[in-house]
Amino acid sequence: MIRRKFIGKTTIGPVGIAGIPSIVPASVFGKNAPSNKINIGQIGCGRIARSHYLPETMNHLISKVMAVCDLDTNRMKDGKVLVDNFYKDKKGQTDYNGTKMYEDYREMLMDKDIDAVLISTPDHWHAQPAMEAALAGKDIYLQKPTSLTVKEGRQLVDVVKKSGVILQVGTQQRGMPQFRIAAELVRNGRIGKLHTVKIGLPGDPSGPEAAPMLIPKNLNFDRWLGSTPQVPYTEIGVHPQKGYSRPGWLRHENYGAGMITGWGQHHYDSAAWGMDTELTGPISVQSIADFPKSGLWNVHGDFMVKHEYDNGITVLTSGGYPNGIRYEGSEGWIFVSRGSYVASSSDPVESNNSKKALDASDPKILSSVIGANETHLYKIDEQHGNWLDCIQSRKQPISPVEIGHMACVVCLISHIAMKIPRKLKWNPIKENFNNDKEANRLLSRSQRKPYGTGYLNS
Repeated sequence: MIRRKFIGKTTIGPVGIAGIPSIVPASVFGKNAPSNKINIGQIGCGRIARSHYLPETMNHLISKVMAVCDLDTNRMKDGKVLVDNFYKDKKGQTDYNGTKMYEDYREMLMDKDIDAVLISTPDHWHAQPAMEAALAGKDIYLQKPTSLTVKEGRQLVDVVKKSGVILQVGTQQRGMPQFRIAAELVRNGRIGKLHTVKIGLPGDPSGPEAAPMLIPKNLNFDRWLGSTPQVPYTEIGVHPQKGYSRPGWLRHENYGAGMITGWGQHHYDSAAWGMDTELTGPISVQSIADFPKSGLWNVHGDFMVKHEYDNGITVLTSGGYPNGIRYEGSEGWIFVSRGSYVASSSDPVESNNSKKALDASDPKILSSVIGANETHLYKIDEQHGNWLDCIQSRKQPISPVEIGHMACVVCLISHIAMKIPRKLKWNPIKENFNNDKEANRLLSRSQRKPYGTGYLNS
């Protein structure tokens, strides 16, 4: 296990963290020895944590989830029960009650026994806790989108690289074999010269008006808002107080950008894998989109986005295409998707707009063998397992922070283009628009003190 020792005193306060830890390897006493366990804290105990992050991490023997954190105390307690029950069943300890609870993740980060954290918070609470976790020397598994603005995404990349921690972005499509196979076939020329990529991605429907409500006693609403504007509480603007169905914050621009950053980061990340553009981005972006005219929810509905790359590839994205990625080349096409998969029953993905996981213009394309001297991409069994392996080895995971950031940037500039109805020229190296003050103003946004990445003392 890689254990961390702090140099000097690390202080975690309302505005940030001072002091950066060094990473010191310690002795390893066998793969699954108690001293070699990776102690993990879960930040955010909602739908994704319960359905994916916690069960998929705890299934690996090397992991030990020892703490949960949520600013909704009901969800925090539910998270503790979920983890406790897992270890009761696994260890046969009917009285197991050992999972710690934290209402403030900064207190969790001060726990010297925690080696790593899983972050599955609302989108506006991704970059800041990830940066603070990195400064505290914790390895990180971060839910996508990586950030809500291009600026805070770059801040995150810089802090992670400086701290030396392992960060895995939750773009788990990379662990699904069909996406790797499709990308390998494309990159090895099985459909000739790639010229067009078509991505199917739905928009969200509009919603009702919502009157202000009393804040539930179990929810720290001010902290939940974080760096976003102070607004009245509404249940459909946050998350359900009963159950774990798809939360309403996903449909409000204060907290996310809609499906363009939701499923979008998955698909743009996978597409970049096949296009060999993981560490760059488009040189132009253009979009049209419908936005709700009324109601609390205000993220985009139907849309079309066009990206152009300097290698001649054009990427088109729309809800009118089947949900997935279609690579089109001079000698054929390949389509890849999750098949009939949906994250939850309330996802805006129609079953009749989903197709089989892997298809091609000629079946022989899919049976083609990738030779020993051809391009072979990073292969894993499962995203959380890869993260845990990399915590031990200190090798980079399949979805490291830089690649995650670049995929997220494609989503974010697409959202900006929805707001500005003209062709925008993008510089993927400088991460700004060419001679466009209006568009460049949207690369960051104001942050409400004392929250936000701009207030960290790094």
